[in-house]
Amino acid sequence: MSNYIERFRTSERVLHWFVSIAFFILLLSGLGLYSTLFNGYFSVFGGGKQAIVFHKIAGVLFFCASAFMFFNHKKDMTTFDADDKEWIAQRGGYLSRDEAHFNVGKYNPGQKIFAIFTGVATLVLGVTGIIIWGPQSFPRGLVQLSLMMHGLMFVLAAMFVVAHVYLATIGNPGTLEAMLYGDVRKIWAKKHHPKWFKELSGK
Repeated sequence: MSNYIERFRTSERVLHWFVSIAFFILLLSGLGLYSTLFNGYFSVFGGGKQAIVFHKIAGVLFFCASAFMFFNHKKDMTTFDADDKEWIAQRGGYLSRDEAHFNVGKYNPGQKIFAIFTGVATLVLGVTGIIIWGPQSFPRGLVQLSLMMHGLMFVLAAMFVVAHVYLATIGNPGTLEAMLYGDVRKIWAKKHHPKWFKELSGK
């Protein structure tokens, strides 16, 4: 009997990494556009003009893939039950010195909140990005508001991703393996997502 259980299908992992790569291309190319302090990052793309081209292409790919990923998991990511509320009330146990265990499903509330934020950020960045892309077609006030919202959401997204990477690696060892290989140890599933494990195994 295998000690592993499937957590993510190949198609789910490919989509996740596609979105991740597109995001980091946007991040690196966008830093130079956000502030002149980061103009040095333009060299990664061969200059400022090329960085803008990369930013636009990656933006379209990110928007489409991220939106598809959100709607593909919308039900799981937007449903919160009593056990999720308990996780939120205890802040996932991250602020406690004692080890905490919660009866959560396939995704804990922190992952759900991150997914919801990503969905909102994708929409805001996409809409404001279109307005910034063709500023001559929109009122000056709307363009200025879009620039402000685009920059603000850019900063928030970067902060959320840093937290996401930390929690998927150092914060919760074993989580990254699920997105790399698709399978996780059953003992890991029982500890971190007991409700999901019970539903999947029938135990």
